[in-house]
Amino acid sequence: MGSSLPPKEANLFKVIVKSYETKQYKKGLKAADSILKKFPDHGETLSMKGLTLNCMDRKSEAYELVRRGLKNDLKSHVCWHVYGLLYRSDREYREAIKCYRNALRIDPDNIEILRDLSLLQAQMRDLSGFVETRQQLLTLKPNHRMNWIGFAVAHHLSSNSSKAIEVLEAYEGTLEDDYPPENERYEHGEMLLYKISLLEECGMLDRALEEMHKMESKIVDKLSFREQMACILLKLRRFEEAEKIYRSLLFMNPDNYKYLIALQKCLGLYSENGQYSADDVERLSALYKSLKEEYSWSSAVKRIPLDFLEGEKFQEAADNYVRPLLTKGVPSLFSDLSPLYEHPGKANILEQLFLKLEDSIRTSGCFPGSPQMEPPSTLMWTLLLVSQHYDRRSQYDIALDKIDEAILHTPTVIDLYSIKGNILQHAGNFSAAAALANEARSMDLADRYLNSECVMQMLQADQVGLAEKTAVLFTKDGDQHNNLHDMQCMWYELASGESYFRQGDLGRALKNFLAVEKHYTDMTEDQFDFHSYCLRKMTLRAYVSMLKFQDRLHAHEYFHKAAAGAIRCYMKLHDSPSKSSAEENDEMSKLPAAQRKKLRQKQKKAEARAKREAEEKQEDETTSSNSMKSGKKQQSRPVDLDPHGEKLVQVEDPLTEATKYLKLLQNNSSDSLETHLLSFELNMRKQKVLLAFQAVKQLIRLDEDSPDSHRCLIRFFHKINSLPAAGTDSEKLIWNVLEAERPDLRQLHGKSLVEVNSNFLEKHNASLTHRAAAAEMMYLLEPDKKLQAIKLIEDSTNNTASGNGVVGPIKEWGIQDCINVHKLLDTVLAEHDVANRWKVRCAEYFPCSTYFEGARSATSYIADSSFESSTENGNVLNPEAKIKEADAGALNGTVHIVDDLSNLSMR
Repeated sequence: MGSSLPPKEANLFKVIVKSYETKQYKKGLKAADSILKKFPDHGETLSMKGLTLNCMDRKSEAYELVRRGLKNDLKSHVCWHVYGLLYRSDREYREAIKCYRNALRIDPDNIEILRDLSLLQAQMRDLSGFVETRQQLLTLKPNHRMNWIGFAVAHHLSSNSSKAIEVLEAYEGTLEDDYPPENERYEHGEMLLYKISLLEECGMLDRALEEMHKMESKIVDKLSFREQMACILLKLRRFEEAEKIYRSLLFMNPDNYKYLIALQKCLGLYSENGQYSADDVERLSALYKSLKEEYSWSSAVKRIPLDFLEGEKFQEAADNYVRPLLTKGVPSLFSDLSPLYEHPGKANILEQLFLKLEDSIRTSGCFPGSPQMEPPSTLMWTLLLVSQHYDRRSQYDIALDKIDEAILHTPTVIDLYSIKGNILQHAGNFSAAAALANEARSMDLADRYLNSECVMQMLQADQVGLAEKTAVLFTKDGDQHNNLHDMQCMWYELASGESYFRQGDLGRALKNFLAVEKHYTDMTEDQFDFHSYCLRKMTLRAYVSMLKFQDRLHAHEYFHKAAAGAIRCYMKLHDSPSKSSAEENDEMSKLPAAQRKKLRQKQKKAEARAKREAEEKQEDETTSSNSMKSGKKQQSRPVDLDPHGEKLVQVEDPLTEATKYLKLLQNNSSDSLETHLLSFELNMRKQKVLLAFQAVKQLIRLDEDSPDSHRCLIRFFHKINSLPAAGTDSEKLIWNVLEAERPDLRQLHGKSLVEVNSNFLEKHNASLTHRAAAAEMMYLLEPDKKLQAIKLIEDSTNNTASGNGVVGPIKEWGIQDCINVHKLLDTVLAEHDVANRWKVRCAEYFPCSTYFEGARSATSYIADSSFESSTENGNVLNPEAKIKEADAGALNGTVHIVDDLSNLSMR
């Protein structure tokens, strides 16, 4: 580096490099300018100056200088390396790799460049290149531990675990007998555990166990050691030895479900599907009875038997489990019990048990068969549990009556208002649910969870402005909405995007959905620093686990929701583009291609200039406010030139944008029905026949009985049948493919589409959603049978679900299904009178629903207690007032609010 310079300037060049490494950028710039005064065209100095400016957020100057430096010295590995570092800082990893490879052509044995290249290859999952680069590093510097470990990890990631084991064993062969020293024992122990996990992964279980016994004294993490040994013994079917270790682990943590399940496996008492014979149930009961005697404080050993017990034994175990938790007052009790509702018959047993407990406490003040009097709060917690039970079973009237009684009993318990809000949300009254959530929030203004719950309910009720004001009460001062984005508050952005979508504001909806997508991009980028850190610190098992997690990151539920929301927005934009966007596209289409390109470039330059000017203006305005005591300025946040997403809706081709997100869903959420529904809708709009057919096949593979799968199947072949005869070679090819694939669809064997629809209706005649789908397709195939299709829907019966409750019958229809049917009648079939009749009918089933305008939808659900008159907490019916009051005072409320709550009388 700087070899072409005289000694004085060469020393200055070393100062530049050292200043860059120690982040003394001004000192580095000063040294660079000193060199450039005498040698203005020195390529390496120009490149290093550019790299230094890049760290000072002067990117345009940085790129210009680095390119000038490279142009002046194309054969300098330093210039190419610096160019790669510049690209890496902007996350242009593929371009950075190209630059590093060019640098290595000039200096193939440069350790720093090889190391930087290996990090990028790990980031981009170029695993073959990663192995090759790591091998070069090991060859050049075999006395460095990190190079051995990196080479082994590279082989492991390339699915060559046996080679990774060989590398680690070769590394161990280079160590002294007394290795490791005291300060490296943990790192060496982690390497040994990683090697054992590789042996286990390769199926070399006996060898792994032998290695564990041999190296036990050198492994520091004894808990992981015992867990791994027990797991290997279990796989070797050495059950007695594994059982002994798992019992010792349970002694340390008797609430660990993994240990308990593993203990069941050791005793041959575990079933993947949860089905057990009578003999197995007896043995399991005896096991957990002995564990309960040994670990009486463990909740897991009391809860797990509820999953496999049946009948009277289940009722007895549930009774013993529930009673102490009701006495103690555990608000999360129902969440703990809710998985049991998926087991046939257990919901009815629980209902009988809850009502029995409620009746006994109400009449005698104690549990059945117990002489001990319960505290008054036990009745309130029992009523809360009963209300949640009826909410789960969609019996909202009974649930509301029970929760109202609980509030009347103890009006100071915040959980009661939150649960009542949830019940009303499920019953279809979102505005009342939001008001109750706000009431709960007002009772404890310092509780972030209650604030978040309130915000979510407000967004469900489409009160976006109010929700934002409430959410920012817990953010830092300044640009509050951006704080929510900086904190990666994805639940808020998703709920906000859905709300804007429902209201037709596609710009803001897209803004929120794409913000969530940006968070996942940031998470992917955040792994970069760990590629070198984890190899240095030897946290190898955690590192490999993190990489596997990153590989399936986009399969996460939040990303799926964001991508699906963005696709829907783009499809809606395509179906009904905004007027200004349509006019602009018309004007652009009239221009020649060259002029269109020139105009777009001008627009991009104007946008970049406006953004730069806005950032400079913001920096000038905030210089004084953002300056710290030391006089240094804080880094300013980039200016958002499109806060309302107006430019997002002016996209030239919405379907092309939607396709980008669809590909991500297809790659990461291929087992989701929604992914293929969106694929079908998108490709039908793009006239991509074979891709739409592929989506239909995937839908039928996943769930052939789904109403949506049936709709797509009928719509696709109805569209194909209405197309003109194939003319071009490509059209003929498409027809040939469809004719070849059609016999594979069992539903279409020798049947017309009308017959397919009739068979579907006959098979699912009792289901409202299936009848609605069949009616819609009947109208599509035979428009003259519109009245018959309407009759098919109106003749649907809201049957009683299997497993009736004790208090009353449980109906099958869900509120969202009924809303979808109403929209079908009102929009697709365009029969407003029929839709109104349906609305009146559903209002009887869902009296709290504001959509159906049920009898109880206009009722005020705020408890008539002294809360309403508390001026400090504001008026529940006017949540805006509460926000203003909270803004006027301290964000977390004031002491006199608590004073007022303490004056509430117990009823």
